[in-house]
Amino acid sequence: MLTLVGIVIVMVMVFGGYVLAGGKFGVIVKALPFELMMIGGAGLGSYLVANPAGVLKRTGGAVMRCFVGGKWRGDDYIDMLCLLFALIRTIKAKGIIALEHHIESPKQSPIFQRYPKILKDHFAVDFICDTLRMMSMNLDNPHQVEDMMEKVLDKHHEEAAAPAHALATLGEAFPALGIVAAVLGVIKTMSAVDQPPEILGKMIAGALTGTFLGVFLSYGIVSPMAAKVKASIDEDHHFYLIIRDVLVAFLHGNAPQVAVEIGRGSVPSVLQPNYAALESAIDEVPKDA
Repeated sequence: MLTLVGIVIVMVMVFGGYVLAGGKFGVIVKALPFELMMIGGAGLGSYLVANPAGVLKRTGGAVMRCFVGGKWRGDDYIDMLCLLFALIRTIKAKGIIALEHHIESPKQSPIFQRYPKILKDHFAVDFICDTLRMMSMNLDNPHQVEDMMEKVLDKHHEEAAAPAHALATLGEAFPALGIVAAVLGVIKTMSAVDQPPEILGKMIAGALTGTFLGVFLSYGIVSPMAAKVKASIDEDHHFYLIIRDVLVAFLHGNAPQVAVEIGRGSVPSVLQPNYAALESAIDEVPKDA
């Protein structure tokens, strides 16, 4: 919602100021379709050339992030902490072998089934199960586990952020593409130098529309959207960092309640559940998986 409001404000302030200053839309409206075709088409083509198929497929979903925000909400962090609590409490009470069914078939696990939104996130489930599986193979050195988890998280974050970087690069390219369109307009104007001044003036104004459009698209629309996408991806990345913090804290010998509390402390402030809310949710976790 805020993204739409921001775009509307940009449009109103820029074009409203132009009108109030005495500008006329006639020349811009006449030149806009052709300039947009050159700049937008060149931008689209360069985007296709510069990015692999995987990034192109994820671009639509990345742009939607500008309007819907991050994936995880405050309640999801509570669910994730409760899920981890149930898993590590089972390890504490019955040993790591007791989790074999849950980590090998999470979709059939009664622990995972209590949290369907998390269960639908393949990376979160695989990340938890793979880490617990490594622990079951006697990899119980907290520093080794943390190092392994860091590498997995870094790879996932880099891949998830690729569309944001691609959009940012596209935003940086638009001013130069606007200059290309403007130069073509100047070439067209110079080829008609024998025309009256009033005609040449309109042709030059049309050429400058290309420069305006490239800069406007870059700094007013595309680059801010790329920044919003990156912020959304970084926000969602915190969800997986909490998983790392809880499991590493447990490996350091902390009790399940303490490990979960350490994880709660790492939740971003705007989404962080208070102690009482988390404690109440943990109390509702069945003791028998």
